[in-house]
Amino acid sequence: MVGPMPGGHTINTQILRVTDTRSVWIATIAIPLLLLAPAFWNGYPLLQWDTGGYLARWYEGYLVPSRSTVFGIYLHLGERSGFWLNLGIQTLATLWILQLVLRVLGLARPIRLIAISLVLVLTTALPWLSSMLLTDIFAGLSVLALFALVLHGEKIATLEKAALVAFTAFAAASHSATLAVLLGLCCAGWAVRPWLRRQLPLGGLVQGSLTLAAGAVMLLTANFALSGQLAWTPGGYGVPFGRMLQDGIVAQYLRDHCARQNLKLCPYREQLPPTADDFLWGHSMFNTLGRFQGLNDEMGFIVLHSLAEYPAWQARAALTATADQLAHVATGEGTNGWIPHTYGIIERYIPAQLAPMRKAKQQRWQLDFTAINRIHVPVALASMLAVALLFGHGLWRRRRDDFTLLAGTVTLALLGNAFICGVISGPHDRYGARMVWVATFVVLIAAARALAKDDADELLSP
Repeated sequence: MVGPMPGGHTINTQILRVTDTRSVWIATIAIPLLLLAPAFWNGYPLLQWDTGGYLARWYEGYLVPSRSTVFGIYLHLGERSGFWLNLGIQTLATLWILQLVLRVLGLARPIRLIAISLVLVLTTALPWLSSMLLTDIFAGLSVLALFALVLHGEKIATLEKAALVAFTAFAAASHSATLAVLLGLCCAGWAVRPWLRRQLPLGGLVQGSLTLAAGAVMLLTANFALSGQLAWTPGGYGVPFGRMLQDGIVAQYLRDHCARQNLKLCPYREQLPPTADDFLWGHSMFNTLGRFQGLNDEMGFIVLHSLAEYPAWQARAALTATADQLAHVATGEGTNGWIPHTYGIIERYIPAQLAPMRKAKQQRWQLDFTAINRIHVPVALASMLAVALLFGHGLWRRRRDDFTLLAGTVTLALLGNAFICGVISGPHDRYGARMVWVATFVVLIAAARALAKDDADELLSP
């Protein structure tokens, strides 16, 4: 009978160290290239309908609804590189945040990071988000960043923590919905801290809250620098008004009140378009009546009064919109050849980019997400269900470990994102796709933890 080899554990450890050293280099090079694969294939950074509005902020010098000046400045810094600098930042930030979460959970082997990243690239919207000139890549990354900062700040070196604070603040300033989701997570943290004092350090919650405050200050400062106005990014009542119009609430309010109130929309009450997008961004009476500048006060009046007059209807509509948004997770909404506003902004302000942009496959209508979504949509829906079950299982077993808290954080982020985007803007696939890949990441972490336990048992066995 042959016994175990003397020093066998030492040999195994040395092999693992050599393998990990090689894997670090592979991960550092391969993962960013995989994340940029859609942009390389396209021949140019991917564009979206909203991209032009952000690009124009540097040049136009005034604030427009839902277009962050912070993100506009960020895009402007990459113009000379054809925006490849921006994509490089996005992919490196993605690599950093993914490995940081694995590291704070004690799963930081490079080969594991490579495997998880490869699955995310093949089955989720992540590479399409990181290859696109849009705020969406920062929505999911900021949830993971806030989790690491609040719950595991003591495991992170001072310089890296400062970078994490700056990144999270920037992400919060890039889009109001992202800020709202992060703020909701912080509020939830404060609410449950009396029961989770050991797991939720007071210093971490304070630091996370101050980081979001810094993001708000960053946005106000950028708005003032570019427009001379110390004001929040406008958007006001237009977006929720559009959602209420889509639900039929606006039409009912006009029918009930136009006989007694002199509203600009009353002559058009029988001609309202069926969707919010048609009203706000199509050729509707919204343009005739002066768009946001001409209708903002009236839209605000109708929004506030319809909330008071139809509370049950509003509640049902909100629940329906939230549930509907959870099911809207397809990749690629708004990323096709029909984005005339973005083309117009590039032609007007960045003409040097016209030639390479026009050569891209997207601008030649060669981009089709049908086949991609046959994989992405079922993976996304299954991941959401799985992460909710993982969180529920942890609660049932009364576990307060790091993984249960991560699953809970992501579950709340998904619900918060669905509520905020669905209720205010109306359900869109883009809003779901930018967040749901994080659920797949959590499911892969669960698999990695199970495999790591099996590997540890095998390594320690004689």
